[in-house]
Amino acid sequence: MPSLQDGSNSKPASDEELQKFRVGELKPHNAPITLVEYDPRWPELFDREADRVRSILGNKALRVEHVGSTSVPGLCAKPIIDMLLVVADSADEPSYVPALEAAGYTLRIREPEWFEHRMFKGPDIDINLHVFSAGMSEIERMLRFRDWLRANDTDRDNYARVKRNLAQRVWRHVQHYADAKTSIIQEIMDRANAAK
Repeated sequence: MPSLQDGSNSKPASDEELQKFRVGELKPHNAPITLVEYDPRWPELFDREADRVRSILGNKALRVEHVGSTSVPGLCAKPIIDMLLVVADSADEPSYVPALEAAGYTLRIREPEWFEHRMFKGPDIDINLHVFSAGMSEIERMLRFRDWLRANDTDRDNYARVKRNLAQRVWRHVQHYADAKTSIIQEIMDRANAAK
């Protein structure tokens, strides 16, 4: 799904394009995006879920990180905990997918062309568990973006303003909302990368 993630596709992805990477039925959103103010319980929810993932996968979970807007104090967000799980090889699904599914996680996205990304929904907490192979550049990009927003109130607040404006629109799919944030994310990442 690189064209949907890197901003190279200015048109919203079609249902057919989105279904290509979806595991299970693609259901349209057809509504504005719900954003809520930062909730100090989000890190606790992440910790609980991270402990569960580590207990399920043991040493196959090389790294578990809280990412996305819920990981940034003071930032509004969709009330969904984004988690980053690093495994040795995300394409080697038999090494981790059955264990996660047995514990109630549901594989929803499989994107072999985009960093071998996989994404699961959680069994009881609203999460997106993003799985990548060790060494993928997207891992460091996600962490750099999170860390930059945590340390830079101006960029955090600007990002929040753009998110709030975009969230008011009716989006056929949540992915379209995510894609619409590409330019502000790239602008912020350019500053973060220049500062490293």
